[in-house]
Amino acid sequence: MTTSSAALALENIARRFDHVRALDDASLVARDGTVHALLGENGAGKTTLMRIAFGLIRPDAGTIREHGRLVELPSPAAAIALGIGMVHQHFSSIPALTVAENVALGGHGAYRVDRVRARVREICDRVGFALDPEARVVDLTVGAQQRLEIVKALAHGARTLILDEPTAVLAPREADDLLAMLRGFADTGGTVVLITHKLREALAIADDVTVLRHGSTVLAEPVANVDSNTLAEAMIGSAPPIEARHERTEPGPVVLSAHELSVSDARGVTRTRDVNLDVRAGEVIGVAGIDGAGQHELLLCLAGRLPATAGYVEGPTTIGFVPEDRHRDALVLEFDIAENLALRDAGFARGRLVWPRIRARAAAMLTEYDVRAPSSDTMVGALSGGNQQKLVLARELEPKPRLLIVENPTRGLDIAATAAVHARLLGARDSGAGVVIYSSDLDEVLALADRLIVMFEGRAREVPLDRDAAGRAMVGAA
Repeated sequence: MTTSSAALALENIARRFDHVRALDDASLVARDGTVHALLGENGAGKTTLMRIAFGLIRPDAGTIREHGRLVELPSPAAAIALGIGMVHQHFSSIPALTVAENVALGGHGAYRVDRVRARVREICDRVGFALDPEARVVDLTVGAQQRLEIVKALAHGARTLILDEPTAVLAPREADDLLAMLRGFADTGGTVVLITHKLREALAIADDVTVLRHGSTVLAEPVANVDSNTLAEAMIGSAPPIEARHERTEPGPVVLSAHELSVSDARGVTRTRDVNLDVRAGEVIGVAGIDGAGQHELLLCLAGRLPATAGYVEGPTTIGFVPEDRHRDALVLEFDIAENLALRDAGFARGRLVWPRIRARAAAMLTEYDVRAPSSDTMVGALSGGNQQKLVLARELEPKPRLLIVENPTRGLDIAATAAVHARLLGARDSGAGVVIYSSDLDEVLALADRLIVMFEGRAREVPLDRDAAGRAMVGAA
């Protein structure tokens, strides 16, 4: 692909962080009017490369061109001025402010609320989003917060949109709607660079694809020239891992039982109603539902993190729990690996912390769970997302729990890390634990589950392990 007329071209980019080589001879050429997929394992340098394209990081070497012009991007403001916008994996909106107020941040001149609200409505109408300019961000669903991030970028004049794993937090229908919007944006002359770990998603929507491995570009082709095997081999040097589907086994005794369970959220709104559920040893209960259907509150209550407003739960005193947002709810990024592992059963554990023993066990767990870090003294904030997730799972599986509850366990992870997490979850099941897993990726739930529970408007319904049946139940169809 030539760089002379490309909307965005990064050539021979290099970047080091202390002794870690993040990028080395990485290139990407995104053409006008196209969707460009950027693939690679966690830690391959995808986000670093796109942060350079957005002016968040300065490269050590290499060039950046915008429509053929050699440019420097010392800051996000410089990128925005060139029409480049970035939607990050972790949202940046201020929860206490409204949609319109968040869109206005970073703008110029006097704040005219009517003008900003009109601007939000105009953008939403153009791209097909439903978003209330007067709604407070704290009250929005995850899907609506994702749409807000895109509206913010478009409101500042973005013609090139960079999105970092945008569908990782979305239900299947929301993901399909977002991808359709991105396709439409490109078809009307915009440019999209889509960081994703979902090969099917890349093949379905992208015109071109770039693959990074160990910080270098190893493949750059039109999507018409590649398939899933080609992409997987470029990413990790092998064909895609076998799907997680497994032989169903006879479950053991009940390890957790919920009776007529109702749960409210932090604002007092009832999200889960009259749920009855038994979880047995040696089985995986899959939970599916569109965003806001009550599954998040149900799992928090089952894990003992949110009280029931009606009914009750009978289960183990300590429960392994992997929350959806590892940064907010699972890890202290300013702590090192050993210190984060010591947080297991916080609030329930008693006794002294014997640090030599903790650090020795932490070092062993790095190898056992393939957490790639120099040592157990490494700050968790320096790890890639996949290694952070494997660390959380390692902590919650040691010692072996009777019950493990997991939300979106592979959000933002690449193929290899996803396969490793799946193997651990099935290993916990095979060792006798009861496992409850929710994922916004319905295919992931179906691949792992022995039984499937679908949430709709706060109520739980068991359905067959069938994609069509699950999809109908998720929208309330018979």
